[in-house]
Amino acid sequence: MKSWIKFINDYKSYLKIERGLAANSVENYGFDVQKLVDYLIANNMDVSPIAVDEEIIQQFIYHIATELNPRSRARIISGLKSFFNFLVFENYRKETPMELIEVPKIGRKLPDTLSVGEIDALIGAIELNKIDREGKSQGERNRAMLETLYSCGLRVSELVELKLSDLFFEEGFIKVTGKGNKQRFVPIGSSTQKYITIYIETDRNKLNIQKGFEDTLFLNRRGKALTRAMVFTIIKDLAVKIGLHKTISPHTFRHSFATHLLENGADLRSIQLMLGHESITTTEIYMHVDRKFLNNILNTYHPRR
Repeated sequence: MKSWIKFINDYKSYLKIERGLAANSVENYGFDVQKLVDYLIANNMDVSPIAVDEEIIQQFIYHIATELNPRSRARIISGLKSFFNFLVFENYRKETPMELIEVPKIGRKLPDTLSVGEIDALIGAIELNKIDREGKSQGERNRAMLETLYSCGLRVSELVELKLSDLFFEEGFIKVTGKGNKQRFVPIGSSTQKYITIYIETDRNKLNIQKGFEDTLFLNRRGKALTRAMVFTIIKDLAVKIGLHKTISPHTFRHSFATHLLENGADLRSIQLMLGHESITTTEIYMHVDRKFLNNILNTYHPRR
């Protein structure tokens, strides 16, 4: 199976360099192909990526159908299609074995949202002056982070990668690096600017900042960049603290950002630009959230209202 390792590594390099995908996305695409490799090994099928045919792929699809839900199967099939298209593109194969493989039909998953009151309660539960065992406080940092997540609609990866040099407070914007290293400018309100400034001038300035992280905005107690997992933990701990019985994550703040903008009359195109969605159809998922809002739009703007 050595040939699979080589081709998967070449594929991942292509995704990173040619398509500019983030490291997490590249790894996920690699995992999709690895699922097929694991199946071949388990069934003693010594076949290369060049020789694998549609029949083998179909057997693999039947196999995962007994283990995975339609959404997970669709994800793997999509990843395999991308991999074999890469092999065709690089002239390793003449055609892809995925041509007639159908993707399972799945319903679009509707995003969870928080009310303004729930977001205020979560942020209000942060103990701003609590000192840890090392004599350091993360309260101001945590408040600034959650305010930024909600007020700017960032992905968690965009939050932890935010730089001091990305802050353009005088202009009222921050520069955000999103998927595929694509950059966009997102408006930032004065209150969020204030919380970030307080964090920088208090908690952050007291840290021993490690080399290479001097420009990173949100730091852990060791002076290095926060991990995505740490942001998840902070949010989940706050949810437990206030007795919030919802499954939430940093992405919930992003969903809430878009939902609340839509409910208050913002147009989809503006929301799309702020979220950094390539396609307006991705943003349209938020149209489900408030049927009453849609009725109000119809009654306000339609000539037969």
